[in-house]
Amino acid sequence: MSFTIKTHLEPVQSNKVKKTEYNLIQVKGTWKCKVGKNFSQNLKGCVSAAKISESTTERGTSWTVVSPIVFTYKVIQSQGLLDPSNDTLLLGHIRDPQQLETMRSSTTPLRRFVVIDEIVYNLYGRQLIDYLQAFNAVYRILPLPTTEENKSMELAMKILEEVHKFSLDRRTEPIIAIGGGVCLDIVGLAASLYRRRTPYIRVPTTLLSYVDASVGAKNGVNFADCKNKLGSYIPPVAAFLDSSFLQTVPRRHISNGLAEILKMALMKHRGLFELLEIHGSFLLDSKFQTQGLQGGDSDAASVCTRLAIETMLEELAPNLWEDDLDRLVDFGHLISPALEMKVLPSLLHGEAVNIDMSYMVYVARERGFLTEKEKIRIISCMVGLELPVWHQDCTLAMVKQSLCERLKHSGGFVRMPLPTGLGNAEIFNDTSDETLYKAYVRWCDELSTKPPHIPNREHIIDVVQ
Repeated sequence: MSFTIKTHLEPVQSNKVKKTEYNLIQVKGTWKCKVGKNFSQNLKGCVSAAKISESTTERGTSWTVVSPIVFTYKVIQSQGLLDPSNDTLLLGHIRDPQQLETMRSSTTPLRRFVVIDEIVYNLYGRQLIDYLQAFNAVYRILPLPTTEENKSMELAMKILEEVHKFSLDRRTEPIIAIGGGVCLDIVGLAASLYRRRTPYIRVPTTLLSYVDASVGAKNGVNFADCKNKLGSYIPPVAAFLDSSFLQTVPRRHISNGLAEILKMALMKHRGLFELLEIHGSFLLDSKFQTQGLQGGDSDAASVCTRLAIETMLEELAPNLWEDDLDRLVDFGHLISPALEMKVLPSLLHGEAVNIDMSYMVYVARERGFLTEKEKIRIISCMVGLELPVWHQDCTLAMVKQSLCERLKHSGGFVRMPLPTGLGNAEIFNDTSDETLYKAYVRWCDELSTKPPHIPNREHIIDVVQ
């Protein structure tokens, strides 16, 4: 991160620019600007990664501050998070072994504020209470209706009011969020606001959040009828993944999560696509519960989630703040936000994403990036995962409007991720309106349950520059 502070001083007596770069050295509890890079051995551990550059001209002086921000967070798969023999939920975020040992041996009660989706609370509330009491923790559990319809600043403020009453220590007492992606997003935003940044922990309880929301840095709420219009990039200190929560997830929500796994497969990993193609029915039937099973299906469940998380982290880690707007993980997210918000709550997030991906597969086919056989395999895989591949409200006008919005917020480029084979993809900015129209007509002809009204090609004008 860098920023510039400018101030006007008395003009200096020279037309030349005087530039000085300072290192920051900590001496006896205070920071000092020092020129140069050679420091005595005992000062090297006190040199900040931040730097200040000073530039003086006849108009005044400006300072440019470069201050690197580093976030470190853990993503941990751990079975039995609510088992009293497992202290991961309370202490798994601590990275320093000495600090961890100190916390384990301390007689001071741990304090935790827990926000949990109310449906999850009905299923696991008693178990959560027993767990916290087994550790003699001082706790406050706040069950909330964390649905897409309620994903608002008002709900975030309600969390903040209760956090304030609990009076937690923002350095040592992370807020714990237990639930699906909506819950994790809202709590993440609330935590980032409370005292400017309070640590929080994500515990996903749906497949979608297990492989998507839990592993990134984004959080937010809906605003002005737009999905996640308000938010920040503050990752959790840790995300704890326990697949046993998935056993109580409805089948439709397992399918919903498989859409995000399929996204990563189509963009980055042919082997993952083939796993979904072959073992999709088992994953739906078993809900990723493989205890006591052996062989291909059991391996498929664990390998599937591992590859989904690894490929997601591979894309997110070097671009956590989305400084680079060319993002393969945006596949399926160009039109789906508008579709999801328009028909809320009839479509789940992953279902809307899959409809978007389905259309984009036809765009890729129209451009010659996919063979007809590959297109059919992809659509067949989607159907096998019980995902919708077409929706009557995904109109040509919505496609146009969504891509126009994309131009506004993506530096004047559409930045359209498209598969260029099974498990390979690229970003494109040159998809013509003619291609979009032809792909849409074929998409509707082949996949629609009832023939939609399709306007003439001339109605799509200059969508993609």
